[in-house]
Amino acid sequence: MPLFVVEYTYSAVTAAGRDEHRTAHRAWLADLVEQKTVIVSGPYADDSGAFIVVAADTAETVEQLFAQDPFVTHGLVPTHRIIEWTPVLGTLIH
Repeated sequence: MPLFVVEYTYSAVTAAGRDEHRTAHRAWLADLVEQKTVIVSGPYADDSGAFIVVAADTAETVEQLFAQDPFVTHGLVPTHRIIEWTPVLGTLIH
């Protein structure tokens, strides 16, 4: 199955909202991890965004899925991009 990277870009303006909805956002992601749809995810250390690796058939499928993220439904992700990714070497978590 193809892999995609979902890259969120955050804004300082949305920080309070992300704090408020973080529990729901992480529960939503945890459910996708359990389903083996999300392979790995996490925020950037500087809180400027997040990086999520997703297994899905198409970018459109990923777009539809991530439209349901509580961060997205509450308008807390000003920009994002979805890119198909082809890993060649290494592991995701060490």
